[in-house]
Amino acid sequence: MRVAIVTALGIITLLIGCKKAEAPPDPPVSKATSTAEVVAAAPTTRQQDGFDINQYPMSDVALPAFPYFSLPEGYTNQGYGRFTKDFARFPFWVNGNAHWVEGKFYGTTFAPVQGKEFSEYEFKRNFEALVKQMGGEKVSEGRIPGEEVRSWGDEITMGFVDGLGDIYNNPATTYLVRHPGGNIWLHLVTTSAGGKYIVGHEEALQPTATLLVASDLKKEIDGTGKVALQVNFATDKTDILPDSMPQIAQVVQLLKDDTGLQLSVNGHTDNTGDAQHNQQLSEGRAKAVVAALVAQGVDAERLQARPSDSCWLCWAS
Repeated sequence: MRVAIVTALGIITLLIGCKKAEAPPDPPVSKATSTAEVVAAAPTTRQQDGFDINQYPMSDVALPAFPYFSLPEGYTNQGYGRFTKDFARFPFWVNGNAHWVEGKFYGTTFAPVQGKEFSEYEFKRNFEALVKQMGGEKVSEGRIPGEEVRSWGDEITMGFVDGLGDIYNNPATTYLVRHPGGNIWLHLVTTSAGGKYIVGHEEALQPTATLLVASDLKKEIDGTGKVALQVNFATDKTDILPDSMPQIAQVVQLLKDDTGLQLSVNGHTDNTGDAQHNQQLSEGRAKAVVAALVAQGVDAERLQARPSDSCWLCWAS
């Protein structure tokens, strides 16, 4: 039997096959093989920025539905980019530091309707009034250094592009509504012609992935030819986060239970960001999985890490 397990920026592919002594000759790559996906989830670590949220009062105002804010009269986001992210993270700029917030986000680009001249002052005053009605305050306003923005990577600069604004040339204003139902954050950037904003509702991740024990892995592989796992990596790094080690241990147990299995780890990435960087990262993450398996007692001779430009369906050798 040959099985594939996958993770990445998104996805690593582990191709599992029988030992050569027990396996038939390798079939052509075009023959079907089994696949399984291991999703690399967003990290939960946050920068220690020294921000004390307790200095702001708790609001008891009944809030409207997410995303809370509507555009003032004379402004529109029709025909412009918008997005909603059910769970993500974003660095709100607070007094010279990025304060990372996890939760649900909405972002949009806006401009005045035809025939109306844009007024940054008018727009900001409208949003400040809305924040005040919700029981919130402005917490910060200032330019974000370009090197800081670049350090956030494509996760932010591309993933939030429709709400991020021209932060390389204009200050970002941050507002906060501290609320028992989840803090509400607002990132606003305006120019002489319009602007963009991001609303974040701070909330903890409610995990939906579950640990699959070795027997479950075996059952799914035998029944469907694939199995879905979850492996978490640190942002833009090859470090496997501690919460994924129990799942790695179950893959180890699967290999120990069936000593005839071999494992090949293939790294694959999506098409966002720098291709060379993504390839290096995915290959490094594939090697990290191999190293984690070896560290838990798997014979290195049974493991192989392949670069991301190798074939997607390969036989373990």
